Amino acid sequence: MSHSIDDSQPIFQQIARRISDDIINGTTKEGEQVPSTNQFAKHYQINPATAAKGINLLVEQEILFKKRGVGMFVAEGAKEILLKERKVEFYKRYIVPLLQEAEYLQLSKSQIKQLIDEGGNEK
Repeated sequence: MSHSIDDSQPIFQQIARRISDDIINGTTKEGEQVPSTNQFAKHYQINPATAAKGINLLVEQEILFKKRGVGMFVAEGAKEILLKERKVEFYKRYIVPLLQEAEYLQLSKSQIKQLIDEGGNEK
């Protein structure tokens, strides 16, 4: 746990995002245990209930599951669920505005692809 907390979004969402990032990038694999709420609370100096709220978000999405008396673990298929979710998020956050601006600029899809391939350099 080397990340720091910032003011960009609620802390519990940052905890969930950090766990998700570790699953996506392979730092934490399916079937492996994630840090406990107390470990998160101690590391980030936050209330354990806040850390638990972030972890519970992932439990609700079936990314994590609890082994009673042992801790929280990454569910099978969690990485695929997260990648699918992030692709939808990416589309809404970046592609939709890009297409709206392209329409405004009267750029075709092939012209957009060309700009991407050329890295924005005009010839």
